[in-house]
Amino acid sequence: MTSRESTQFLPRAHADEAAFDRKPSDWAALLGIGAIQWPWLLRSLRGGSQADKQELLARLELPPDTLPNLGSWKADVALLGKIANRILTAKPQTVVEFGAGASTLIAARALQMVGEDGRLISFDQHADFVEATRQWLGEHELSADMHAVPLVSPPEPWNGLWYDHGPLPDDIDLMLIDGPCWTIHPFTRGAAAQVFDKIAIGGMVMLDDGARPGERILRRRWAKAWPNFDFELVSEGTKGTVVGIRKS
Repeated sequence: MTSRESTQFLPRAHADEAAFDRKPSDWAALLGIGAIQWPWLLRSLRGGSQADKQELLARLELPPDTLPNLGSWKADVALLGKIANRILTAKPQTVVEFGAGASTLIAARALQMVGEDGRLISFDQHADFVEATRQWLGEHELSADMHAVPLVSPPEPWNGLWYDHGPLPDDIDLMLIDGPCWTIHPFTRGAAAQVFDKIAIGGMVMLDDGARPGERILRRRWAKAWPNFDFELVSEGTKGTVVGIRKS
């Protein structure tokens, strides 16, 4: 299952999440933030307008039925448009993605159009998602270096679970963060910061669901811990995006 398919309101649970031993503070954060973020979750059910989606697909010269189902926990059109815009204008050599799906297809197509041997490395915890996404890309003559990896406990001070991705390349030009899900912990995506030193000067990080309460807190924590990045919340779309650019 990828964003080509219709999915339920909440993301699918994973074995690593079921085995996650939450502390009382983890439960307090999950229940507290979960109780106030329902307006953002309800907004996310709408993945963007059909007109915007068709404009994006036309720009990338993809068939109009390429993205039949967006919304819910999947990327919305605004995020996909930001990804395409960044790749087409900045022409990155290395894109690293955490959380596979529609963003993988859009990034792969944009890199193909740029035509400068840029590579896309993608990680997801669901092996069947990875395989389905790989097949989806193949139907459009696209490819990416995709990996199904487990979720593991991140180093202090980060909460939740993070991808066991192994060594990453240096000088990452674009890092996309669309997982793991907040149902593990509202701050679980904060662990992406442990690899911010791999981002090239002038490189960009994009965090999906940036308008949610948990991600707003993460943006402030990242900005404090990484003063050599400029972080901002871009409120376009149904869910917002935290965008960070490395200055030095």
